[in-house]
Amino acid sequence: MIKEANSASGANKPELRISEDGSTTLYLASLDEHYHSYHGAIQESMHLFIKEGLAKLPPSESLNILEIGFGTGLNALLTLIHKPASTIHYHSLEKFPLGNEFTRQLNYPELLGDEGLRLLFNHLHDSEWNREVKINEGFYLSKHLCDFRDFSSELKFDLIYFDAFGPDKQPELWSAQLFGNIASMTAKGGLLTSYSAKGTVRRTLEAAGFKVERIPGPPGKRQMIRATRQ
Repeated sequence: MIKEANSASGANKPELRISEDGSTTLYLASLDEHYHSYHGAIQESMHLFIKEGLAKLPPSESLNILEIGFGTGLNALLTLIHKPASTIHYHSLEKFPLGNEFTRQLNYPELLGDEGLRLLFNHLHDSEWNREVKINEGFYLSKHLCDFRDFSSELKFDLIYFDAFGPDKQPELWSAQLFGNIASMTAKGGLLTSYSAKGTVRRTLEAAGFKVERIPGPPGKRQMIRATRQ
């Protein structure tokens, strides 16, 4: 998640919690918001970003993915695990990265795999910021330490994981200007997925040049959005 307050210090320090599928998430009291659905962190990310995003892309030798924002690293880990034969260049934005005191407590590798997956997960978090790092064969990670409002790229992204805190918590991250910026960086036919299915979000995406579908959401969420760049 992208956050507008430094969640790693003072009153805004996140609290580790266990979601209903046994996977960990973090709770930020200052926003009264979890980083993932309390109904299940892993099952939410699998549904929103892998099943309804990554798995819907046509075959390609190389994919560019943009994530808003890096947060716990769960979306990056799931993409690495479930990636198709394509080479993936994964770009993720985060203004306030989590420290190791949080990331080492997250239990996704143990629930999803083995000790080797824990090493890869730690590598995702420990990789240097603002440069491309090879995580394993066919998966390249670029973590951008920035506010999304300041980000631009000449790349055309095939898939956008829009995973900011909700529009009722941080409306500035769901503005027409920001979605216009996203549209300018999205390849024709590229997809954007988000857990928010609000009418205002749908209309803003449509105005930016996306065709928007409301589709069934993960457990605890009736609908989500998948948008296609026109």
